[in-house]
Amino acid sequence: MNLDSSSQKMNAVLDVIKADLATVRAGKASPALVENLVVAAYGGTQRLKVVELAQIAAIDAQTLVITPFDGSIIGEIHKAIQESGTGFNPVIDGQLIRISIPPLSEERRQELVHLVNQKLEGGRIQVRQVRHELMDEIKKQFNDKEISEDDKARLEKEAQRLTDETISQIDNLGKQKEQELMSI
Repeated sequence: MNLDSSSQKMNAVLDVIKADLATVRAGKASPALVENLVVAAYGGTQRLKVVELAQIAAIDAQTLVITPFDGSIIGEIHKAIQESGTGFNPVIDGQLIRISIPPLSEERRQELVHLVNQKLEGGRIQVRQVRHELMDEIKKQFNDKEISEDDKARLEKEAQRLTDETISQIDNLGKQKEQELMSI
């Protein structure tokens, strides 16, 4: 493992957090709220995500419209959304499904902020794990006389800088999401 691969791993953690935060509802309609819900389609023979089965659009700040590519599975998509635990109440309207996004209560906003903070902490832990692995590798290289003491110090400092930058980015993502959740 080297600094480049560690940097890639930390960036991968950031990408996962960004995708994860996109699924946290901030009071406005977004396709990300339902696109990764799994649907037992075609009589349960296939398990596919909503985004693989339908076009999803936010027609305004409070309404999502889901248009299945295959009209025969509209009921299965409807059922999957109802049972997903998102609290959405989908309505079948001809060949499409409408979801009205209710405004968030203050209590629900606080719960979502707590959830966001849990997701962020998980990301910070993963980043620190990558740093730990890198530090172990640097120490091993030093003990095996592959690098000098100066190189060891430089690499450790660089690993810490990389970790600090990534955690700072995670914190900024969290602040943005919290502001988004708390603004009405």
